[in-house]
Amino acid sequence: MTTDRRSFLCSLVAATATSAFARDWTGQTPERYPDPDVIALDPAFEKLVQGNAPIRRLHTGMLWAEGPAWNGTGNYLVFSDIPNNAQMRWLPEDGHVSVMRNNANNSNGNTFDLHGRQISFEHGTRRVVRYELDGKITVLAEKFDGKPFNAPNDGAVHADGSIWFTDPGYGSMMDYEGNKGELFLKESVYRIDPSGEITKITEDLEKPNGLCFSPDYKKVYIVDTGSPKNIRVYDVDGKTVKNGKVFATNKGQLADPKAKGNSDGIRCDVEGNLWASAGWIGDGYDGVHVFNSEGKLIGFIKLPETASNVCFGGPKRNRLFITASQSLYSVYVNTRGAHHC
Repeated sequence: MTTDRRSFLCSLVAATATSAFARDWTGQTPERYPDPDVIALDPAFEKLVQGNAPIRRLHTGMLWAEGPAWNGTGNYLVFSDIPNNAQMRWLPEDGHVSVMRNNANNSNGNTFDLHGRQISFEHGTRRVVRYELDGKITVLAEKFDGKPFNAPNDGAVHADGSIWFTDPGYGSMMDYEGNKGELFLKESVYRIDPSGEITKITEDLEKPNGLCFSPDYKKVYIVDTGSPKNIRVYDVDGKTVKNGKVFATNKGQLADPKAKGNSDGIRCDVEGNLWASAGWIGDGYDGVHVFNSEGKLIGFIKLPETASNVCFGGPKRNRLFITASQSLYSVYVNTRGAHHC
């Protein structure tokens, strides 16, 4: 007897409808392997799943967790709690979480450059900053064409040393995540050259948000959290981009058939698959959506909270870290992150 795709998905929904909410996230009650909330929507995802690895909630209690970034030299994860105006640090040796920086200017995204220096995208000051190895702060970008940025959101470092970042303005649209104020620039994507020159990459997204590069740095993926809520891809052409097109929509297979959900932060693995946070729909959608290099949704990591961002970390870059609303999660996977952070 054969089962068509619709019947298969219906049975999958029934089997997983309550697993993420019913499980014990304290870690006191073990989950049966393979983890029922790591779901293959296509056979291609099965080889990316580490069958004897559980999803773990590492910490909770934030207001809106964002911007996970792995520091390979320090062997720790940094992430933001934007409303609490703090940068947090998680240590793998004992799971200890502490406030790494108070008064972090409502930083959202974080990453590390090719020299191991932390880059943060600040809502409160509308700046991109770099934390030097001696603790001093260098402002990398705060204005374009003589006007202040809206509220830099997220970004990534290219192999040529340039820093690309998005500026949708969310941190200036409310006091909760920054300082409410006027948006002076069209929402856009920018590039900071190692020389310090700032250029506009594109302004054809309504609300450019998460950003990452393909493994070979020849493509850049950018999430649009405006309308129509999709993920776009561009060919990297030196200091600019070309051939922009829709890479994937955020329509879920287990929920959200009308594609009303959002992605946010994204990262590529070494094989070119795109791992995208997802949320604002509920059970069966919120978590991480995994697309192959052609934009096909192949996998789903189900979480009980809206996911905001992701990164690969650990010594082998085979551990996926996920910030999701009030919590930090992780799961080992059978692939590696494409880049150092």
